[in-house]
Amino acid sequence: MQRPTIADIAKRAGVSKGAVSFALNGRPGVSAATRARILQVAEEINWRPHSAARALGGARADAVGLVIARPARTLGVEPFFARLLSGLQAELSSQSIALHLMIVEDSQAEIDTYRRWVSERRVDGLVLIDLKTHDPRIAVVEQLGIPAVVVGGPGRHGRVPCVWADDRAAMLAAVEYLAALGHARIAHVAGLPEFQHTQRRARALRDAAARMTLPRARSLHTDFSDAEGAAATRKLLSGADRPTAIIYDSDLMAVAGLGVALEMGVAVPDDLSIISFDDSVLTQLTHPSLTTLSRDTYLFGVQAAQALVAVLADPAAARNHKTETPRLTVRESTSRAPAGACG
Repeated sequence: MQRPTIADIAKRAGVSKGAVSFALNGRPGVSAATRARILQVAEEINWRPHSAARALGGARADAVGLVIARPARTLGVEPFFARLLSGLQAELSSQSIALHLMIVEDSQAEIDTYRRWVSERRVDGLVLIDLKTHDPRIAVVEQLGIPAVVVGGPGRHGRVPCVWADDRAAMLAAVEYLAALGHARIAHVAGLPEFQHTQRRARALRDAAARMTLPRARSLHTDFSDAEGAAATRKLLSGADRPTAIIYDSDLMAVAGLGVALEMGVAVPDDLSIISFDDSVLTQLTHPSLTTLSRDTYLFGVQAAQALVAVLADPAAARNHKTETPRLTVRESTSRAPAGACG
C-alpha cells in the first residue's frame, strides 16, 4: 500500500495541492469550510506528514535519540537499562515525543550516529549515557548544537546538563556497613574502567579502605556481563586471600556471583557477604535475597526525560539535577564477617 500524499487529498477534496498545503500547515489562503473538508479527507485516508519533508521545512522531529555503545548481548539481560528505558519512554510519550534507540559497538559509531541523525533532522535532542573520562562525545554534541542531557555525573561535560545520583556516597555507605560487620577483605566487581561512574565507585572504595585501614580492599573490572561477573567472582574466591564481602556494580553480576559462590561451596552470607547496585526484581528472587544499594531506576529515566524536555523548551534553562542517592537496603546476603577473618 502506497503512502497517501497531498495529491491524493487534493483529488478527493476537489481542490488544488496548494490549497491542501495551506490547510495542513495552518496558513491563510483557504476558507474555513475548505480547510475543514481537507482535514477531514486527510484523516479519512490516514495521511501523515513525511518526516524528511518536515525536516527540510525546519519542523521538529518530535523525537529524541539514545545511542548505547555496549554489546547488545549484555543489554538484553540487563535490568538497569530495561527500567531506565521504560522511564524515559513513559515520560517522552506523555509529551508525544518518540525515543529513537540505537545499539552500536563503540564511541566512534555512536558519534557517527549523532552526526547522521542531526544532518537528517531525525531527532530534536539526545540522551547520553556512560560518560567517560575526556569523553569525545561532549565536544561533538556542542559542535552540532543539538540539545542534550547526560545521564550520570557529576563530571566535565561542557555546557551539557546532567541528571545524576551520588554513587560515590552510596559506595561509601556500603563499605562502612561491611566494615561495621567486621569485614576487612572487601572486593568490588566493577564495570568498565573508562566509565566515570565506575571510577567514582572504585575511588570511593579506595578512600574508605584507607580511612578505615582495610588494606585488602580491591576492584576488579568487567564489561558488566553475567559471564565476566561470574569469572571475576571465581577468580576472587579461588585465591588464598579470598574476600569475605563483594560489592557488585550491577544486579546481573551479583546474581551470577552468587551462583558461583554456591557452586564453589562458599556459603552466603556465612562465608561471603554480597551487596549489589540498583535493586531490580532479580535481587528479591534469589535465595538468599540480596542486600542492595537501592534506587528507583524507572524514576531516574523519567527525570532524565523531563530534563531533556525542559532543555528542548528553553536551552537557556539547562541545569544539572541531582537525584536521590541510592540507599542501602539490607536483606539476607550480608552478615558479620566469619570468625578469624577480620585481619
